Parts: sequence; C-alpha cells; structure tokens
Amino acid sequence: MPGADSSSVQPTDNDLILVTGATGLVGSHVAEQARDRGWKVRALCRPGSSTGLLRKWGVEIVDGDLGDADSPARACEGATIVVHCAAKVGDWGPVSEYRRINVDGTRALLDAALASGCLRRWVQISSLGVYEGTDHYGTDETTPPNARGIDGYTLTKVESEQLVVKYIQDHGLPAVILRPGFIYGPRDRTVLPRLMERLADGKFAYLGSTDRLMNNTFVGNLCQAVWLAVERDDQIGEIFNIRDPRAVTKREFVETICEAAGYEKPKKVVPLPVARFLARSMERLWKLLGKKTAPLLNSARIKFLGLNLDFSIDKARQQLGYAPSRDFRDAMPETVAWFCRQAGNETTAAAHRGP
Repeated sequence: MPGADSSSVQPTDNDLILVTGATGLVGSHVAEQARDRGWKVRALCRPGSSTGLLRKWGVEIVDGDLGDADSPARACEGATIVVHCAAKVGDWGPVSEYRRINVDGTRALLDAALASGCLRRWVQISSLGVYEGTDHYGTDETTPPNARGIDGYTLTKVESEQLVVKYIQDHGLPAVILRPGFIYGPRDRTVLPRLMERLADGKFAYLGSTDRLMNNTFVGNLCQAVWLAVERDDQIGEIFNIRDPRAVTKREFVETICEAAGYEKPKKVVPLPVARFLARSMERLWKLLGKKTAPLLNSARIKFLGLNLDFSIDKARQQLGYAPSRDFRDAMPETVAWFCRQAGNETTAAAHRGP
C-alpha cells in the first residue's frame, strides 16, 4: 500500500482516529493505512455514500454531515486524532455552498473536537491552491495565502486554513496544516478521470507552454506527510507545502498518462492569452445564464494547465522529516492502471446486467 511505514509510532488502547472525507481519495488512503497500522478508525460519512471499503477494513461509520447540528459531536466523541480531509471541491458554483462545508463545517468539527477533551492532534488537509493564482517558482510557506481566491473552493480553503490557525493561537489547538498540490492516485473520482476522458476522445489541448511545472502530489506521498504530522509533537502549529519529490512539466504529466493508458499524445496548444480571453468570456456568459456546471475553460483550469506551479517543499523535508518515496514516473502509471482496471470492471458489470 502506498506510503505505509512499519516504523511508525504505535497507537495506545485509548487512541481513535477520526477521518473526515474517508470515502474520497485522500481520506480513504488515510483510513486504510490507519487500520493497517493498528489504529481504531472512525469515519464521518454522508448517508448513502459508498462505505463498502471502509466497512471491509473495519472502520466505524458515523452517518452524518459536517453541516448537521449534531454530527460533529457524535463523530468526535473519544477521538484523539482528527485528520480532516473532507471538503466541497470543484471550480464552479456559489461561494456560500463551499463555505457551508469548508468553513462552517470545519468550525463545528473544531469545536466538537476540543469539547471532547481528548484531542491530541488535528491534521488539516489544506491546499497549495491557497496561494495566488499566478506563476510560482519555488514559492515557500513564507508567502501568505491569497485571501481573494479564484473560485469558491480556493477562497474557502484559505478561510478554513485561517480558521485553524486562529484556533491554534486562541485555543491551543494541537494542529499541523498540510498544503498538497494536485493530488492523484487510485480512487480519485474528480479531476483525473475527466482529464483521461478528454485525452481518450482526442479533445485535449495544452494551454500555453508545455514546459511549465505541475504541483503533482501522489496520494501515497501525502499520506507519509500525514503520519509525520500525527507523530511529530514538535511540529504543532506549523504549515507545510507538500508535493512529489520532483515536479514534472505539463507535457510529462500528460504524456505519461497517455503512455500508460495507450492514448495518442496530444499536440494541440492554445496560446495562454487566447485561453484566458476565452475563459473570461465563458465565465461571464455562464454566470449570466445561471449555469450549474463549469464552462470548458475557467480560471481554475487555466491555473491547473497554464501556469507554472512550482512550490518548495524544503521546509517539509528539513523540519517535518518528509521524504516522499514515490516518483511521478512510477506513481502515475500505477494510478492509470487502477483506472483502467476499474473501467474494465464497470464494463463487465454493465454487460452482465444487460440492456
């Protein structure tokens, strides 16, 4: 399993890890690794969500939602560790919808965790998206987050991170904040599946220079940072950028996916000024029409595919002891292979069901 470390600190009989967002990419890997390491694990899951894997691993399920009045208290009862992965993700929609989960939900969970009286660590999964939506060349944690954001997700990730910082300062919250970049790996259900679909259809085009860097972060490498944050008492109150040991270019990122999946490599390049003009125009039109889904081009997608996203992880290496073991050249093909197996299983299941 990615990122497991047999030399980790062993939990006591009194320890219990609460993982939010445990049906998602990061949360599911944290929960799986926690069980493998001998922890008692609880997950707060929305009713009707897919919890089969969690139950298979022996994870205790608490049905609820961060927006419910009583769910946080039930989830936090007896929890000594909270790994807060849950968030409303996306690049379109009213800020209020993101704020309800990402900020108000985080506040309710913070209050419940502190009120339980047994919390000894809070690990906040933030994002490199809290930085300004511009080119980055080795940006480190001394650069403040961009309080304006570029969409509801990035704005409320800044607000939720700042909320945790305030609780550290005002309430002595024993927290460590991790800022991963674009997270990929088995069980992703959001960005990478859509990207692979466009590559398979031959509809993908680069935005600007193909030599600009990605902030690629394999889920197994992020999990290594999570366990360090759980175990390192001397790092409480700190914030760390997290990514793979090597940032890769947009071209290497895309062509590695294509090679692993057997897709034709794209050659189309849309100049960045043209892409920005189209994105602004589409965003204005989509908002005017009140559309619920994002346009093909918007500010978030320009950032993901068009900007240079190189962030320093020197602080995490030197201070947290972060030593990511998986390189992109190995981790991405593993991820694509998982997607292809899933697609094959779904096709087989559909054939068995019949028309």
